[in-house]
Amino acid sequence: MKTIFVLVKCELGKAYDVANQAVEKVEQVSEVYSISGNYDLMMKCYLDEEQDIGHFVNEQIQTLSNIKDTFTMITFKAFT
Repeated sequence: MKTIFVLVKCELGKAYDVANQAVEKVEQVSEVYSISGNYDLMMKCYLDEEQDIGHFVNEQIQTLSNIKDTFTMITFKAFT
């Protein structure tokens, strides 16, 4: 499994709608956080090793209603 974080900028007043859609419709989204700054939401996603990150973001995240922009962070190692 590989972990990515997708920062999402939403249409004004639509962050809760986008968050609910992501949790309900996208199996790979494990958690959604509201955040401050240039983006409204941060989605934690777990992908299979062979799954293409670009296709996942383009086809599963960016196609959700009321999303204006995304920024994807790819992780390398989790420290515990």
